[in-house]
Amino acid sequence: MGLAWLAPIEKTLNSIKSSEGYEAYRADAESERGVILLAPHLSNWELFGFFASEGVEANFMYQPPASSGLDELLRQARSRSGVKMAPTNKRGVAQLLAALNNGEMVGILPDQVPADESGEFADFFGEPALTMTLVSKLAQRTGAKVYCGYARRLERGQGFTAVFREADPAIYSKDLRESVQGLNNSVEKVVREAVSQYQWEYKRFRRRPDNSEFYT
Repeated sequence: MGLAWLAPIEKTLNSIKSSEGYEAYRADAESERGVILLAPHLSNWELFGFFASEGVEANFMYQPPASSGLDELLRQARSRSGVKMAPTNKRGVAQLLAALNNGEMVGILPDQVPADESGEFADFFGEPALTMTLVSKLAQRTGAKVYCGYARRLERGQGFTAVFREADPAIYSKDLRESVQGLNNSVEKVVREAVSQYQWEYKRFRRRPDNSEFYT
């Protein structure tokens, strides 16, 4: 995190040593079609965001922290490469919608637990998880192409490989629940590629369909 937030942007980007699927992603990101990039809590998602947004018009949704000082640091760090930050509120959603309609890239952390009114339950590693509907709705309204990716940490501090995968086709379904399941399938697929680098301590299953408690 320190490398991504505080090091010169050139040093940050130079830590990416190779990529997978980047050419297809880049072609769509440079076209007039908007692109939604899902960047789950897998390895160094901050670093991945910088690499994915280099040279393209990019907007990233983020949850403003309670501390105003931390919020300022976070916005300055993430936007120093030209990324536009969109808060998790109606104004931020409107910004993302406008960006996609303008053919820009939108980055979203897809495995956060949304508010009740903004989510549907879908399986994630065999357990029901409250999952955001925002990505599905944005894709339906704009026709954006959806990718899912991460920066895979290499052994012995040798750097990272930036990985881009096309999202599960189900994410484009007009059926909201099927689309949301497609989102979770997309995240689960990349997590399985680097299972030890996922942020498993995040309480992804803290909400249950019957409102009961769930402990992992």
